[in-house]
Amino acid sequence: MKKMKAGRLSKTTKNDLITYGMVILAYIIVQIFVATGHVSSLIQGLLVPFCTYAIVAIALNLTVGILGELSLGHAGFMCVGAFTSAVFSLAFKQTMPGGPRFFIALLIGAATAALVGFLVGIPVLRLKGDYLAIVTLAFGEIIKNIINALYLGVDGNGLHFTMKDALSLNLAEDGVVLIKGAQGVTGTPNDSNFTVGVILILVTLFIVLNFIHSRTGRAVMAIRDNRIAAESIGINVTKYKLIAFTLSASLAGVAGVLYAHNLSTLNALPKNFGYNMSILILVFVVLGGIGNIRGSIIAAVLLTLLPEVLRGLSDYRMLIYAIVLIAMMIFNWSPNAIFFRKRMRQRLTGGGKSEKEEA
Repeated sequence: MKKMKAGRLSKTTKNDLITYGMVILAYIIVQIFVATGHVSSLIQGLLVPFCTYAIVAIALNLTVGILGELSLGHAGFMCVGAFTSAVFSLAFKQTMPGGPRFFIALLIGAATAALVGFLVGIPVLRLKGDYLAIVTLAFGEIIKNIINALYLGVDGNGLHFTMKDALSLNLAEDGVVLIKGAQGVTGTPNDSNFTVGVILILVTLFIVLNFIHSRTGRAVMAIRDNRIAAESIGINVTKYKLIAFTLSASLAGVAGVLYAHNLSTLNALPKNFGYNMSILILVFVVLGGIGNIRGSIIAAVLLTLLPEVLRGLSDYRMLIYAIVLIAMMIFNWSPNAIFFRKRMRQRLTGGGKSEKEEA
């Protein structure tokens, strides 16, 4: 038994190290290509979005793959993290250096998204399946519409907010409008870059992978596999579901912070924080493999890169994109493809047994 446990621990550690190594190796290769001028300005502009979508895909996989609940509200949590951090950075743009300001913005964005996730999760996690997906989707749309109607300003007397217009804020002469309704936040300091994005991916991986292997993570997976059995052995289902959902929301908020600080103007548009974004994040998770953290990263990068690579084929771009999606789905979920991948993995790692040994 001890040998078996040691072998499983070694296999788990090896898989985690492969995931970390994949991210670090990709970062080194990209940096070499950028330094030698082999990366176009278009692709360089996508480096931070790659990291953003990878982080939010990992976060959603924690809810969908590990917790086993279908959520379509992660674009909303991303929106919360993006706007709270952008407001903080804009308010302290002139009084605080970039490094500490961005770090505090990260903490604020993650904490605010976690708080919203906790408050939403208390009533929402009592639902299951399609009902949970519909309610979380509605939450994301509510957040987006509130941001589009909100005007927020600050002056010597403190914060002011209204739902009417900027003039209704009644700011003093030294006042600054932070959120301008549908115009969003303008002038956010550009503190995000590819290096920061990769560091945040590694931190996200460290948090999620350690959570999965922890006692709490095993309790969450027990609830996913059989809720009644988990309750019968004394697992507090509500508590552990809230922990996983809140952590997932917090990491989505981190992705929002990275996204917000890569743009000079931040708007709550349908394409970046609406229904389509929630579906796109779910596509990353499904195509990468539900519960497969490494696959979520790969799918997020490939599906973000693919439309830009195919942009020259204007007439056939979406057709090829759809064909690639179908091919990836078959490769990930077809029983024959799964068996083929397992056989190849055994051959590469030398862990496979011959038919005679198994007999």
